[in-house]
Amino acid sequence: MTSRLAVLVIDALEPPRIAEFWCEVLGWQVAAVDDADMSIGPADGTSPTIDVCRVRKRKKGKDWLHLDLRAAGVPTEVELPRLLDLGATRVDVGRSNDATWLVLADPEGHESCLLSRSAQELPEEGRDPADRG
Repeated sequence: MTSRLAVLVIDALEPPRIAEFWCEVLGWQVAAVDDADMSIGPADGTSPTIDVCRVRKRKKGKDWLHLDLRAAGVPTEVELPRLLDLGATRVDVGRSNDATWLVLADPEGHESCLLSRSAQELPEEGRDPADRG
């Protein structure tokens, strides 16, 4: 037996703002709202989902987990301006000039990487280990 990833959790000062951002980025929708927490996921109800949970203070220091994003249906060069228009910002983490990803942050500073190759550019196997954030 093995485990299966069911839910990712993002702590946020303003869960509605962060849930809306990630819904727009991923094309997802709000699945549930419970007091200060929100759950978002694909319209078809598949998992994993993301729970956005209210916290009172911003965490200090680097997040040890981040999401890697890959453009789907458009080239990465088209996806980057869309993400920036949604409220993402570029983050300088000292990556080398030959890195194959860009580091971005959501409106509260949670980092993610936009990988250089779109889903359509991947080899048939679907994952290119050299293209990781």
